[in-house]
Amino acid sequence: MATAAEIERQAEARDVRNRWFLSAPALIIIFLAASGPLLIVLVYSFLTPGPYGDVVWKFSTEGWVSVFLERDIFDDTLSFASAHLTIFWRSLKLAIMATVLTLIFGFPTAYFIATRSERTRDIWLFLITIPFWTNLLIRTFAVLQVIRNEGILNTGLIRLGIIDQPIQMLYTDFAIMVGMTYVYLPLMVLPLYASMEKLDFRLVEAGYDLYASRWQVLRRIIFPLVRPGVIAGSILVFIPAIGAYVTPSVLGGGKNLMFANLIELQFGQGRNWPLGAALSITVMAIVMVALLVYVRNTSSSEVRHG
Repeated sequence: MATAAEIERQAEARDVRNRWFLSAPALIIIFLAASGPLLIVLVYSFLTPGPYGDVVWKFSTEGWVSVFLERDIFDDTLSFASAHLTIFWRSLKLAIMATVLTLIFGFPTAYFIATRSERTRDIWLFLITIPFWTNLLIRTFAVLQVIRNEGILNTGLIRLGIIDQPIQMLYTDFAIMVGMTYVYLPLMVLPLYASMEKLDFRLVEAGYDLYASRWQVLRRIIFPLVRPGVIAGSILVFIPAIGAYVTPSVLGGGKNLMFANLIELQFGQGRNWPLGAALSITVMAIVMVALLVYVRNTSSSEVRHG
């Protein structure tokens, strides 16, 4: 005769099997819709490029070799792919700078919203989310109209007599950085606000009562408590920024390429699909590393703060 413990274990095992059975259709769809295309890209990265695009089903590691190395057309010697490394460094640099700038502008914005009355917070959050209602391409063209030679910024500076001729800002790394900062700023503000909304501002008042300066209160009290929001916002900005395509295409003018532009070039004019696939997997690996860093920092922060 089965004991009560055995009956309970059998019931739990049956419940687990039923849950897996019920979730199987969703898991299959997720695998086919998400993992399937990634597996295709991974397979393509180990094939041979076709003469007019596509791939030849012949195993080759040339695509992965070409990510960081280039082969001389005369003697087949390998050397560092300086163009790829330059584009990789530009993408990483601009993504980090955009993340830092969105944090600089987003932190006081989120703090301002969190310290408003509950009735007005929704209005400020509504204003922050309005840009999401507009297509990314339109928002990027709006930035273009501001910083181009005949744009609002240069025209205003000339009329004020500060400059004599327009400053060339468009089609530079500066233009891309400004565009990405503007586009991804809400992605930084919202996680920061979510953390600051839960902040117990009595701790801030206690810091001032103990004669701490504003900088000390910010560094010793506010920032450590909202650190999960800082990390989440940084990841949310860094991931799309390093893979940005529209903003560098419009504001970079095709001269200041980033990783996504290089990948599109390989699948388009370059007709080297294995190299484009290898570059895509490389970007995904960078994003995965960033996510692992986020998870690790978040877990350690939760352990320290209970």
